[in-house]
Amino acid sequence: MLKDITLGQYFPGTTSIHRMDPRMKLILTTAYIVVLFVAKGILSYMLLLAWLLTTVRLSRIKISVIFRGVRPLLFIISLTALLNMLYTPGRPALEFWILTITYEGIFVAIKMVSRIIMLITGTLLLTYTTSPIVLTDGLEQLLNPLKKLRVPVHELAMMMSIALRFIPTLIEEADKIINAQKARGADFETGSIFKRAKALIPLLVPLFISAFRRADELAIAMECRCYRGGEGRTSLRQLKYSSIDLKAMLFSVIVFTAVIVLRVLGI
Repeated sequence: MLKDITLGQYFPGTTSIHRMDPRMKLILTTAYIVVLFVAKGILSYMLLLAWLLTTVRLSRIKISVIFRGVRPLLFIISLTALLNMLYTPGRPALEFWILTITYEGIFVAIKMVSRIIMLITGTLLLTYTTSPIVLTDGLEQLLNPLKKLRVPVHELAMMMSIALRFIPTLIEEADKIINAQKARGADFETGSIFKRAKALIPLLVPLFISAFRRADELAIAMECRCYRGGEGRTSLRQLKYSSIDLKAMLFSVIVFTAVIVLRVLGI
């Protein structure tokens, strides 16, 4: 299951999505998330789904890779759908004991599940097609105006970059610890949920120790290289918008505007 977590992983490529400016990716992803929560009708979801599928197609990221990223959250998604079906009032569609599933609940559950899956897929595409370093540069430049308010923009961007970089590393470390514990007779797969949770305690302790050790080694390495924050620092990569960014922005503006108009018209 841990190997299925692909958050923070970067898949190198030369597609138009990979070559987009990271600032434009961040802006469009944020706008997509906002518009996704604004969407109401089926037509609005169809437009956003078309936008998402077009992006997936252009990025050449395999559907199986995206499904691997969504699969660890299937339990939460299923639970959300079940609760919406049971607690949404309306016309009864199925009754069992004291439980009643309504037609309105089924519709709300489908809409909620679609929204969650599309939200996860859109955010995963951002990390799949953008390296953590480039993503950090884009975020730092977008937040540059906040420096006038004495916000430590560089430090915040650096923290995000380090967090994204070490997610796959910690997952790999946790997998190694699990295999080592299994070799010593630990059981993580049988028993009740509480028993499985209790069995994770021997995993968490060495994982936290390993994380703190890596953090200490990283801090020493940064000090040895005379790292003193973002004051007076220059960037190796000079970010520039291109025609690809303009085309992506125009296409996204058309789709997002159409979704907002449909929401205003109540369609």
